[in-house]
Amino acid sequence: MQNIKFSHIEITGGYWKSRQKINSNITLESVYERFKETYRFDALKCEWKDGESNVPDIFWDSDVAKWIEGAAYILNSKYDETIVEKIEDAVGSIIKNSDDNGYFNSHFLVTEQDMKFRNRDCHELYCAGHLFEAAVAYYEITGKDAFLKAMYKYADYIERVFKIEKSAGFITPGHPEIELALMRLYKVTGEKRYADLAKYFIDEHGKQPDLDTYYNWVNEYYNQDEMPIRDRKTAEGHCVRALYLMCGAADVAEEYGDEKLLKACECFFDNIINKRMYITGGVGSTNIGEAFTVDYDLPNRTAYAETCAAIALAMFANRMLKICADSKYADIIEKTIYNGVVSGVSLDGKSFFYENPLEIDPEFNNVNTSTKQKKRLPITQRLEVFDCSCCPPNILRFIASIAGFLYGFDDETVYVHQYMDSKVNVDDIKITQKTEYPANGKINVKCESDKKYIAFRIPGWCKAFTINREYTMKNGYAYVRLDGNDEIEINFDMPVRVIAANRRVHANAGRVAVMRGPVVYCAEGVDNGADVKSIAMDINSKFELKESEFLLPILKTTAYRPKKNDSLYYEAGDDYEEIPLTLIPYYAFANRGETEMQVWILKKH
Repeated sequence: MQNIKFSHIEITGGYWKSRQKINSNITLESVYERFKETYRFDALKCEWKDGESNVPDIFWDSDVAKWIEGAAYILNSKYDETIVEKIEDAVGSIIKNSDDNGYFNSHFLVTEQDMKFRNRDCHELYCAGHLFEAAVAYYEITGKDAFLKAMYKYADYIERVFKIEKSAGFITPGHPEIELALMRLYKVTGEKRYADLAKYFIDEHGKQPDLDTYYNWVNEYYNQDEMPIRDRKTAEGHCVRALYLMCGAADVAEEYGDEKLLKACECFFDNIINKRMYITGGVGSTNIGEAFTVDYDLPNRTAYAETCAAIALAMFANRMLKICADSKYADIIEKTIYNGVVSGVSLDGKSFFYENPLEIDPEFNNVNTSTKQKKRLPITQRLEVFDCSCCPPNILRFIASIAGFLYGFDDETVYVHQYMDSKVNVDDIKITQKTEYPANGKINVKCESDKKYIAFRIPGWCKAFTINREYTMKNGYAYVRLDGNDEIEINFDMPVRVIAANRRVHANAGRVAVMRGPVVYCAEGVDNGADVKSIAMDINSKFELKESEFLLPILKTTAYRPKKNDSLYYEAGDDYEEIPLTLIPYYAFANRGETEMQVWILKKH
């Protein structure tokens, strides 16, 4: 299956039109200004001198590259000469200061020139990968190729140093990303050796763990080095590294028809979604190593669930979907984009979460009153920039290109993977989709194509639906035969659902979560008062939908709270009082000041 590129799709209304408007009008400039203030753009000039402050960090280039990529995507629907000037200024610095081999890294070019490609943990190949992606994006949107040509030269140098001469100080990237980026270079250039280099890194990963390159507090699992990728069955180590690596593996498996590699990708994916993923689509249970832990270890208050990891999971699922039109992959994309990704940015588009916990209790965050060492918990309010600020520009590029998840096609079928108000006009495919999804489940699709079928994903959460045409089901998709200028109406029943967790998820014992459609809901103290964690809910509760400032409805119902008792301990009884309960979309938490938040709510017996 091929995806229809986002550049051929216009988001015309609804939830994602609102999100994209904020992204282009606010987030783009906000991230740019914060990166200017923190010297990330200045670092590209390579003018830093020993003894000066603001030494360029090893990962700054990746931050700027993601901003360039996001800015390029925004140009697709909103050409703005000011944006072009900012991109050209950054690109000009990169091209000017690349060395004779095409190498560019704003840290090593001014600090440790003799240490290029000597230290595996210094993110050089990670930064290079993001520069490649930015160059591809800018070329595809604008046709400008100077940046892309500079990155060809850089990729050629990497091929020589790592694959031909094998003169680098390590074998495979410490932080994967270049693998998927090389596949993007291959797709835009047709140069098979870039795909071959990506395959080389995938093939070599885990064969020789480069143990002497590790941080002293991790082991070979951290960088997914404990085994070759084709032998992998579980998701291990640093989440973003693991998921970017498997994105590259899926690309290589598809390109080379590598069934064993594809099987490893499938096992990796299934382990995540069945045993190591939060209900929000977040992944990464611990801040220690930003990592996966073990099956069913999904604590809520200390959940790391990095925004970039949710984005990477959606990217990986999208690659698997291209290989196999199975709704389980599109379902996970949907789960992440409405929950664990967009929770990473404030509703005004200016501030961000690196971590996305499923529980917050600010009053008990700073309890170590007698010690200088404090317990580490996720922050409770979003920030505009971080020391390690990978998530803000990742959000920027993700939302700008969200339409790339919508549609695909093969020889016989047009696929509708996601539901967004949108228009497509490319080659022999014209689609107009009108919907307010996920505010409701009504969808109208007009399709003109010479394909035989149009296939609609039936979301895994949906138990009842109607389509005004005959259809057959396969792998979670309803296939409708096309007969010309088709207009198809779909209606997904979208009741509020109360969800339980596997009993092995001990953090959620006796608790339930609330969803409507793909959207997870949570309770905040600002609506429900103190001690939100003590609130209990009847699983048969009736819910009322109310309009809100959060783009999607909030939910109102009745719940129960223990009556106030001043005793520390007392005889248990049925001492609950009835209270109103307000639930808001999870992605909207922490937008109204510091307050308690709870996704998993006690189940009243």
